[in-house]
Amino acid sequence: MGLLSFAKDIGKKLFNREEEAPDKITAYIEEDNPGVSNLQVDVKDGVVTLAGEAESAEAMEKAMLMAGNVAGVKEVRADNVVAPAATDKVEYYEIVSGDTLSAIAQKYYGKASAYPRIFEANREVIKDPDKIYVGQKIRIPLD
Repeated sequence: MGLLSFAKDIGKKLFNREEEAPDKITAYIEEDNPGVSNLQVDVKDGVVTLAGEAESAEAMEKAMLMAGNVAGVKEVRADNVVAPAATDKVEYYEIVSGDTLSAIAQKYYGKASAYPRIFEANREVIKDPDKIYVGQKIRIPLD
């Protein structure tokens, strides 16, 4: 996986000018580092390009989601991130109006009480399971 698309005008506001974006996004990802070292971030015309080494495919995916769920970002590329091959099946889901993690868990796992699995898989992206927003992209681990 090397590319994810996002809603450009939705997400966490980190920067006012694109020139600030690489430093701001780097600091944001490193604050709750999902397991990426030697992180380098480039931003041009709303497209974030990540480079570095990820300890797992999951770490790379989380870094991509963290960068993509930032206002002003429309796409994230991670072709320059070295990571082990993915071993777990994951689906990406975009939050829509009326969604809750419980409702998403019901849809994917057949029981609303499984929402902590989604929350844990997105701990760096979702800080509070009751605070998700329309347009946010998250990982859904599949069996």
